[in-house]
Amino acid sequence: MDAQVQNAIEVAFDARADQTLKSQAFDFLNQLRSEPQGWQICFSLAMRDPRATEVVRHVSLDIVNNAIKTGQLGDQDFEFVRDNILAYVRNIYGGAQNNNAQYDSITIQNKITQTMTNLFTALYATQWTSFFHDILGLTATAGSGTRDNAAGVMLYLRILVSVHDEIADVLVPRSSEEQRRDNDLKDLVRQRDKAMIASSWHEILAQWRSKDDRIVELCLTAIGSWVAWTEISLVVNDSLLNLLFQYLDIQHISDGNIQINQRREAAIEAFINILSKKMSASDKLELVEFLKVNEAVSQLVESRELSELRNTAIYDTDLAENVAKLVNNTVSDVVKALDSSKDNDPTSRRGISLLGTFLPHLLRFLSDEYDEICSTVIPSLTDLLTLMRKKAKSNSIVASEISPMLPIILEVVIAKMKYDETSYWGHDDTQTDEAEFQELRGRLHNLQKVIAEVDESMYIEKIRNIVVSTFDKLQRQNGQLDWRELELAMHELDLFGDIAYKKHGLYSKTKPVTPAAEQLIGMMSKLVKTGVASFSHPAIQLQYMVICERYHAFFEANPQLITPVLENFVRFTHHDHIKVRLRSWYLFYKFVKHVRLYVEDIAETAIQALSDLLPIRAELSEEPVEDDNDDPSSSESGQSANARFESQLYLYEAIGCICSARAIPPEKQAMLIRSIVNPLFADLEAHLGPAKNNDTRAILQVHHLIKALGTLAQGFSDGMPKNPSTAAPAPPDNISEEFAQVAEAVLVALEQLRSSLDIREASRSAFARLVAPVGSRILPQLPRWIDGLLAETSTKDEMAMLLNPLVQVVFRFKSEIYDVLNTLLAPLLQRVFAGIAEPVTGTDDEIQHVELKREYLNFLLRILDNGLESVLVSESNQPIFATVVSTIEHFAKDVNDFQTAKSAFTVLRSMVVAWGGPDLESPSSTSTNANMVSSKPQPKLHGFDSFMMTTFSPVCWAIPSNSNFDPKDAQGQLVLAEAAVLQKAIYAKTGQTYLTYLREMELSGMGMDTGTIEEYLNALYNFDTKGFQRFFQVRLTSLDDQGSRLK
Repeated sequence: MDAQVQNAIEVAFDARADQTLKSQAFDFLNQLRSEPQGWQICFSLAMRDPRATEVVRHVSLDIVNNAIKTGQLGDQDFEFVRDNILAYVRNIYGGAQNNNAQYDSITIQNKITQTMTNLFTALYATQWTSFFHDILGLTATAGSGTRDNAAGVMLYLRILVSVHDEIADVLVPRSSEEQRRDNDLKDLVRQRDKAMIASSWHEILAQWRSKDDRIVELCLTAIGSWVAWTEISLVVNDSLLNLLFQYLDIQHISDGNIQINQRREAAIEAFINILSKKMSASDKLELVEFLKVNEAVSQLVESRELSELRNTAIYDTDLAENVAKLVNNTVSDVVKALDSSKDNDPTSRRGISLLGTFLPHLLRFLSDEYDEICSTVIPSLTDLLTLMRKKAKSNSIVASEISPMLPIILEVVIAKMKYDETSYWGHDDTQTDEAEFQELRGRLHNLQKVIAEVDESMYIEKIRNIVVSTFDKLQRQNGQLDWRELELAMHELDLFGDIAYKKHGLYSKTKPVTPAAEQLIGMMSKLVKTGVASFSHPAIQLQYMVICERYHAFFEANPQLITPVLENFVRFTHHDHIKVRLRSWYLFYKFVKHVRLYVEDIAETAIQALSDLLPIRAELSEEPVEDDNDDPSSSESGQSANARFESQLYLYEAIGCICSARAIPPEKQAMLIRSIVNPLFADLEAHLGPAKNNDTRAILQVHHLIKALGTLAQGFSDGMPKNPSTAAPAPPDNISEEFAQVAEAVLVALEQLRSSLDIREASRSAFARLVAPVGSRILPQLPRWIDGLLAETSTKDEMAMLLNPLVQVVFRFKSEIYDVLNTLLAPLLQRVFAGIAEPVTGTDDEIQHVELKREYLNFLLRILDNGLESVLVSESNQPIFATVVSTIEHFAKDVNDFQTAKSAFTVLRSMVVAWGGPDLESPSSTSTNANMVSSKPQPKLHGFDSFMMTTFSPVCWAIPSNSNFDPKDAQGQLVLAEAAVLQKAIYAKTGQTYLTYLREMELSGMGMDTGTIEEYLNALYNFDTKGFQRFFQVRLTSLDDQGSRLK
C-alpha cells in the first residue's frame, strides 16, 4: 500500500504525466484523506528512512495534518504520532552528536512545524503538557547547558512562531468554538510555560547575538508575536533593548548589505510588535519611554540611508516605510492615551510631551517624496487631528497645549499636495502615477478639512496667503512660474469651497455670507485679474475652468467678468491637448448653464467660434480616429470615438443654453437655432439613403445626428420658464416652429429606419427633449412617434422608456391632449399588454418586465390625476377598459413585487376618486352608530359604486390572504397601508352601502365571526385614514400571530 500511495503522489505532481493518470491519482489521494488508515500510511512515508522524495513527504505530511485537524485520530493514534515525530526531530535536530543526520529542506521543516503545531492544539491541554519543555530540549547540545544547537534552536523558534499564528494571530478569522479553544490554550501557556519560554529567548539571544543573525532575527520575530499576549515584563529588559539598538546601528555598514538590512528590519518589527501590546494608557506611554522609541527613530532618521541619500536614486524606501510605520503606531498610541486621559493628569502631561517629541518625525515622513511612505503616517495624523477637534469642542486644556502644532501640520500637508519635480501631467504613460497621486491628494484633503474644523480662521489665512502670494508672484514674474507651484495654489483654491460654501452659497443679499466666502470672492477676483488663463500649461488651464465653473455664483454676482471668462473657455475648447479639449466641452456647458442670463452680447460670437467643432463624424469601433494636429500631446489614442462624440454633445447642449437666454429676442434665438440645425438637416438627408441600404456607418451617423438635435433641444428647454406645480408656458411661435422642424426631421429618419434599435433609442431620447421647445405642435405627431418607437422588435425596456416621456406630455398638455390621447391610447396599451404578457427569461428580462409594469401604472395614474380619466372609458377605449382593470388587479395581488402592488393600489384609489362621485355626508363626531349615514352613492359612471365594492374591495384581501405573505415584512406593511387607503376611499364614496356589503357579503364570506366584523366596520367608520391604516396593519399581524389565515 505504501508503494501505491507513493506512486500516486509522484504521478499526481509530475508535470509530464498523462492527464488521465494525473486525474486518477488525485481522485485516489482525495479518497485517501477520508480513509481512517490513510494518514498512517502517509505518516510512515514521511518519517521513514531511507527518505522518500520531497514531494511524497510534503503531500504525506499534508494528509497527516488534515487528519489531525479533522479529528480522525484517537488517543492512541495521537500518542503514536507524538512519540514518533518527537523522536524524529530529536534524532535530526536534537543536541545529540548524530554525524549522519541530514537536515530536511525548508519546505519539509515547515510541514513538520505545522504538524507539531497541530499536535500542540490537540494535546497540550491534557496529553502533552510538556510540549514546550520537549521542543526546548532540542536547543542544547548534549551536556552543554546552553542553547548552542543551531538547528534545534531554529526549529524551536519556528514552532513558537507557528503556535502564535495558530492560536493568537488576530488577522486569522475563527469560529466562536475555535476562539474559545485558543483562549483556553493561551491561558494554559501563561500558567505553565510563559516564564520558561521568555527565559529561553534571553538565553538564545545571549548565545547567538554575535554569531548567527538568522537565529536572532527569528527570535525577535517570536518575541514580537508572543509579547502581545504574554507577560511583557518577562521579555522586555535592558539586555533586549541593547540588542535592538545594536541592530539599528548601521553606520559602519556598507550600503545595500542584505544581511544587515534584515537585522535592522527585524529590530524595527520587534519595536512595532512590542508596542502593539494592549495595556492601559499610562502603561503604554511608560512603555514608549522605556523602549526609547524616540531615540530609535532619531537614530534611524539620522542614518545615512534616510538623510544623506534621501533625495538620491539609492534612497532606502523600504527602511523609510518601516520607520514610518513605527512612528505611525507610536503616535496613534499616544493619541489614544490622551483621548482617554483627563486634563492635566500625569498621563495627559506625558502624552503632550511625547506628541511634541514625535511630531517632527511624523511630519518628516508625511513630507517624504514617496507617496507610499507619506501614506503610512496619515492614519496617526488623522487620529491626532480628530483628537484636536474633539478637545477643541470641549475647551480642553489639551487643545490649548497642542494647538500650536496645527499651523505646522497644515503647511506640511499643503506642501505634500504639490506635484513633485519629476511629475509630468497628461501623458499616457503616467496615468497610473497620476491616479495614485490624486488618491493621496484626497486623503490629504480630508486632513485639511479636519484642520479647518479645528481652527477655521487660521486655515482661511493660510490658504489665502498661499493663493494670493502665488498669483502675485505670477504677475511679478510676467507669467514665468513653475507650473507645479501655480497648480498647487489653484488646487487649494478649488478645495477652499468646502468651507466657503458651508452656508450653501457665497452671497446673501449681495454680501458674503461668511468670512470664508469673503476671502473666496477676493481670491476669485485675483484669479480673473491676474490672467491665470493665459498660463500655457494645460493643467493650469483645465483647473481654471474647473474653478470658474464651481464658483459660478461669483460670476453671477459680477456679470461684467463673464465675457472674458467665456472667451477663455471658447479658446480652451480648441485646445491642442485632447484631455483639456474634451474636458473643456463639458465644463463650458456647465458654466454656460449657470450664467446663461448674461451671455446675450457674446452669444452669436461664441456660437460662430464653436462652429468648427460641431460637424459630426461617426466612427465605427475598428476605425482609427483621425486627428488634424501633428502635436503628439494632442493624440486621441486611448480616446474612443464614442467618448469623443459624447463630449461633443455637451457643446450642442451648451449652444442650446446660449440660445435660450431670455435677454435674446425670440427672432434672434430662432436665427441662432437655424444656423445650427440646418447643417445637421443636410447631413441627415445625405445619410438616410445609405442607412436604408444597411450601411453601418451611415446608420451610426444618423444616430449621432439625431442625438445632437435632441441634445440641442435639451439645452434650450433647460432655459425655458418652469413651474413644477403647473404645465410650462408655451414657447414663442417662432421657437416652436424651428424645433417642430427638428422633430419632423427626426421623425422622418425614425420612420425610415425604425428597425434599428440604435435609431429608436436616439429618437426616443430626442422625443423626450423636444416636447418642451416644440410645445403643442408635437401633439399631432404623437401617433407617428409611437408607431416609430414601438417597432415589432421593441423590447419591454423600450416600451417602459417611452411611457415615461408620455407622462410628461400628459402633464404638460393636459388641456389639449384629449383627442390625440383618445386616438392613440388603445393601440399603445395593446402593445404594453403584449409586452407584459410575454414570458420572462433571465434576470435582465425580469428587471425590464418589472420596470414596464411600473411605468404602465404610472402612466395610468398621471392620466387619472390630470383630469383625463374620461379617455379611459371613452367609446374608443371601452373595449380595453376591462383589460386595464384586470391588469391592475393582478399587479395589486403580487406578493413577489410589493412596490408594483403598492402602485397598483394607488391607481385603484385614483379611479375611485375620479369616478366614485362626491364624498357622502360624514358622520357626526359624537355619533357611534354607523347606521346614521344614509346618503346614497352618486358615481360619475353608472354602476361604478357597485363595481368598486365587488371588484376593488376584494383585492385588498388578496395579498394578506396569500400563504406566502408575511404581514411583518416592511414592504408588505406599505402595501397593506395602501389597501387600507383604498377601502377608506370606497367608503367615502358609498357610505352605509359599503358597510352593509362588507358585513353581509365580503367579510362573512371570508370566515370572519360577527364580533370581528363589527370591530372592523367600526374602525372603518370611526378612524381617519391614518388610524385605519394602522388598524388594518396591526389587525392582520395579530391574526397571523394567532395562527389564523384569511380565506
